[in-house]
Amino acid sequence: MAIMITDECINCGACEPECPNNAIYEGGVEWAVSEGTGVKGTYELEGGKKVGVDDPQLPVEEDLYYIVPDKCTECKGFHEEPQCAAVCPVDCCIPDPEREETEEVLLERKARLHI
Repeated sequence: MAIMITDECINCGACEPECPNNAIYEGGVEWAVSEGTGVKGTYELEGGKKVGVDDPQLPVEEDLYYIVPDKCTECKGFHEEPQCAAVCPVDCCIPDPEREETEEVLLERKARLHI
């Protein structure tokens, strides 16, 4: 499953630089697939929507740091554990119960993002 940031987040920002996929953004900040990845051209998001990799996408959260599920791989292929969770001082980076994903799916996403 992808990782999510709960509303216990204190907006310290410790998680953001730790993400190897650049999937973590400050609340209210737009994101793009290309940021921190090797993807060029277009990219198909979950749900089938195709976007330009440099096209700004709406923030997932307005007030707190958030993780873009389309870019989160739980650090599979990079680290033994999700680095956001490892550095979070208030333990608010947790598995998203609504996004159960196998290790195979997460590793496939990593391969698509880091060509």
